[in-house]
Amino acid sequence: MKIQEIAREAGVSPATVSRVFANHPNIREEVREQVFAVARKYGYHPRLSSKQQNVVIVSPYHEIYPIRSYVEMVISELALALSARGYRIEMLPQDNLGQLERIRFCGAVSIGIDAEEFGNWEERFAAPLIVVDRDAPAGPGEIYSVRSDENQAMALGVGCLAEHGCRRVGIIIYGKPGIGNAELRREAALSALRRCGLPVSGRLVRFALTESYVEEVGRLLKYGIDGLFCPGGDAGILAAYALSLYNRRIPDDISLVASERTMYSRYAIPPQTTITQDYAAQAAAVADALDSRLRGNPFPQRTVIPYRLIERDSVGGRHSVP
Repeated sequence: MKIQEIAREAGVSPATVSRVFANHPNIREEVREQVFAVARKYGYHPRLSSKQQNVVIVSPYHEIYPIRSYVEMVISELALALSARGYRIEMLPQDNLGQLERIRFCGAVSIGIDAEEFGNWEERFAAPLIVVDRDAPAGPGEIYSVRSDENQAMALGVGCLAEHGCRRVGIIIYGKPGIGNAELRREAALSALRRCGLPVSGRLVRFALTESYVEEVGRLLKYGIDGLFCPGGDAGILAAYALSLYNRRIPDDISLVASERTMYSRYAIPPQTTITQDYAAQAAAVADALDSRLRGNPFPQRTVIPYRLIERDSVGGRHSVP
């Protein structure tokens, strides 16, 4: 089917159809919906424009990522990778998604936002959407996922502590149950404990935000843990502070593994062993997805990138639990 046929059935000009498929901002919503309805009726998929080089990066609500260092790190690497490929970047907060209807763009990248938040994407835009740190919905379409391997991350953290002789590991996942990756990390952490032959209990895998972190560390210490794994947020700082309040020395009394934070982890006393996402690899995968789709080439709907373990001095040998 040709654009001229779409235009004839939709009752608009071919130029208007082209502007709709190019996400032109000066198109009335009813016209946009009418053109997309005809396209869907005949299974028409427009060729994505490789001339339009604007990419919208959508940043998440503060409630999803209260620790902004993660978002800033992702955006920093995305800016480098996308600009190197010739793309221009426009930032858009999640609470202003309505602006997408008024922006010309060839693709969009969201950070830590569920694809459902974007509504019926393919019925509204003829452009790819790449969701970072979340999964794309199953089935054909122009929504793609680039995320880090949370199962492997939990295995790295727990495995590191087990290999260094820890026999009772407590885990505090930064976040709230049911929000973001918290539940996924909990299930993966429990599986990692089982594989390492360590005690497995819901009491040993907990959730916490900043205001409750010290209290949760105290609860775990009552269960006699000799290793503490703290994925997410700025948990490395919080855990070190909490352990100092409870007079526990790292790593003499308890070993600690946290998530990497560039401005803290290596400078802590002692420097912290951490798990870290490969932000540069994430950004490169996002750029590859945009390049592939704009050239009309297929791209995997889901790209999973492994974490890395950075070993420093916060994990010791065997401990005698007080």
